[in-house]
Amino acid sequence: VAMETVSLEHQIQSVQRHIAFLKKEQMELLHNLHLEILRLQKHCSELTHDLEMKELEARQQDVLDRELEEKCRAMEAQLQEKEKDNLELRKELQHKETLVAALRSSLRSKERRFLEELKRRSHRVTILDTELQKQTEAAAYLS
Repeated sequence: VAMETVSLEHQIQSVQRHIAFLKKEQMELLHNLHLEILRLQKHCSELTHDLEMKELEARQQDVLDRELEEKCRAMEAQLQEKEKDNLELRKELQHKETLVAALRSSLRSKERRFLEELKRRSHRVTILDTELQKQTEAAAYLS
């Protein structure tokens, strides 16, 4: 019985050492798990912050994109208006060029008629001058 008691006491001590060892291991494991949880929470917070920043940047970029699209539409509308104005001005210029060409043609025609009339009158003046000279000579001869 004494031997059994000693053997039983050794087994109890062995079980107690194992229990103490398991408790120590469990405490270390719990401590490491708490550290890992804290590390993961911190990492999660950082990722959440990064995601929020990216979402904010994306929203800001969307706002900028919309503003640029609106400016582009406005500029395209202005461009179309300017092109329309240019087309009207080209038509007006073409019309005025046609009028100028017609006026030049009319001016040349009038200038030709004027020069022809001038030649005719100059010729008539020469004839009248010659006739006057003859009459002056005849008058001088008669007097």
